[in-house]
Amino acid sequence: MTKAVRLEEGDASKVPVPAGSNKAVSIMDLVSRLVGITGTLGAAIAMGTNEQTLPFFTRFVRFDAQYDDFRSFRLFVVVNAIVCAYFFLSIPLSIVHIMRSAARGTRILLVILDTIMLALLTAGASAAASIVYLAHNGNSSTNWLPVCQQYGDFCQGASGSLIGSFGGVVVFILIILLAAIALSRQAKRVV
Repeated sequence: MTKAVRLEEGDASKVPVPAGSNKAVSIMDLVSRLVGITGTLGAAIAMGTNEQTLPFFTRFVRFDAQYDDFRSFRLFVVVNAIVCAYFFLSIPLSIVHIMRSAARGTRILLVILDTIMLALLTAGASAAASIVYLAHNGNSSTNWLPVCQQYGDFCQGASGSLIGSFGGVVVFILIILLAAIALSRQAKRVV
């Protein structure tokens, strides 16, 4: 009865949080990092192996489209590889958070690094998305014609790799929110 009275009086921030409540948040963080590894690694591999050669009536003239013909696609592959490596290297800290849910300093460090990687991944994916948009639609004011009618497989591969990368962006947002929840629960426990 006293707990209900304290909640009605506005002391909800002083209600103790169960000690094991951050363990579930830490497990979700670990699973999200594993999903992020698969998304960013898949995006880097899909874009890095993306190429198409158009058949032409002579064997001496060939039209190729490769990911490294575009600087933003090269940036996309490098950024996704860096973020994938970061996800992999952050797994031990995520496991530490499962075992020691009261770890505060490493959780704050991960939030800062996660935010930096989120910005990096968003920049790389957005740069590649702009080129994919131009390949699909062109730009009539600059006389850039859409090339996806000719290079359909190349454009589909590039579009598919964007899905994995933007999936990594969503995973980072989820991970940062989970860390904020865990840190706020620790703050309630301290007070």
